[in-house]
Amino acid sequence: MKTILIVVLAGALLGVVAASYIVPPALSWYSSPGGLPEGAQVQAVVQIPEVIRYATTKLMRGQLIGGGIGAAFGLVVGILMMGKRKVVVSPPARTPA
Repeated sequence: MKTILIVVLAGALLGVVAASYIVPPALSWYSSPGGLPEGAQVQAVVQIPEVIRYATTKLMRGQLIGGGIGAAFGLVVGILMMGKRKVVVSPPARTPA
């Protein structure tokens, strides 16, 4: 049971780290306007606190999802590891009669 828990936690940690690298580029791609000619600027009034709140909320949600996926993957790997582990029981020693 301890091995499964360690593998689940390691999977969750790896999922969060992976999400930290994947989410920011995906978020910038998703937020960028499409169809603008090269070099054109988007004219907009930006509320900085709202933009920061939006970006950090999406990043933290992505990390939560990545951690959940990593934990689920770790659980599957941990269960498979425990299934391969076989306990060998030696037969009792016979005493000469």
